[in-house]
Amino acid sequence: MLGARIGEEPPGSPVVLGLPRGGVPVAAEVANAIDAPLDVLVVRKLGVPGHDEVAMGAVGEDGAIVLNPAILDAAGVSEAELRRVERRERAEVLQRVDRFRSRRPAVGLSGRTAVVVDDGIATGATARVACRIARARGAERVVMAAPVAAPDVLDSFEDADAVVCLLAPRSFMSVGLHYLDFTQVEDAEVIEILEGLRRG
Repeated sequence: MLGARIGEEPPGSPVVLGLPRGGVPVAAEVANAIDAPLDVLVVRKLGVPGHDEVAMGAVGEDGAIVLNPAILDAAGVSEAELRRVERRERAEVLQRVDRFRSRRPAVGLSGRTAVVVDDGIATGATARVACRIARARGAERVVMAAPVAAPDVLDSFEDADAVVCLLAPRSFMSVGLHYLDFTQVEDAEVIEILEGLRRG
């Protein structure tokens, strides 16, 4: 459905970038629907210590970082705690880049439209950092796309030139509540999807 929606007004010279892990299966469908190359854009949420599901920010490739000051203040996260989590997640970003790309370079974005795809947008931290990376890599236009998102995040999302979202319910709660099957996507599945599209 997301691919069909984006295909109604196909972006010029698109590259689809899935956010691993859950965004990659969605991104593969979008890439097939609009006949575009698929790559990953590795980002990691910075979870509040003791409450990892709550994002106080996100980090990604190329040293990108986005912080959520309101969450940091509310949770009372110290600078030392933040840096400890950041170091751990940056190390994970590097490992995943190597794992998912198998030492291949990222697909070039210069002068192209980056269609950044995730399985949903809750706080927007990972989506924002991903869009900033795409822009820094030379994308002429950045489109953020997800099947479902928190409506307040969509209202304030300024890191993309356009946002495509199928559902933004007031009763959002979490991304997983809007899927019939929200089984965790494993690394092996991400690699299989990427390899399949590269061969195909």
